[in-house]
Amino acid sequence: MPKVTVHRKAHFNAAHQLHRKEWSSSKNFEVFNKCSNPNFHGHNYELIVSLKGEIDKETGYVYDLGKLKRLIKEEIEEAFDHKNLNIEVPEFKELNPTAENISVVIYNRLRVHIPSHLEMEITLYETPRNFVTYSGD
Repeated sequence: MPKVTVHRKAHFNAAHQLHRKEWSSSKNFEVFNKCSNPNFHGHNYELIVSLKGEIDKETGYVYDLGKLKRLIKEEIEEAFDHKNLNIEVPEFKELNPTAENISVVIYNRLRVHIPSHLEMEITLYETPRNFVTYSGD
C-alpha cells in the first residue's frame, strides 16, 4: 500500500519571553534581543501537524483528520492559545519557549495519542518567515 502524508493546520496566539534566569538583562538582550523583553511579547503561531503512513484498506484514511482536529484543539490550542507560555504552560516553567522548544513540546503532547506506526512531523511558524520542523529526532 502506498504511503501518504496528511496534514492538519491549526493556529494559536501566545506570549512569551526568551531569557535565561542565570543571565543578566544585558546578556539576555545580547542573545535574544527584543524577544527578551521582561514584559513579554506575542506571536500568531501557525501549526501544521503531518502524519505519514499507509492508507487503511477499510477506511481509505491514513488517519481521520476530524480526530486529529479534535486532538490538536484539546492538547494544543486549549493549552497554548491566548496564554503566556512562560507562566501558564507547565512545560515552560524551566524551559525557554523558543520556537524549537515549543515544537518539541507540541510533538510530545501529540505523539502519545497517535498510533506508533505513523510518522509524525510538526511544523511551527512563529512568523510568516520564521518556522521550525520537528519529527522526533
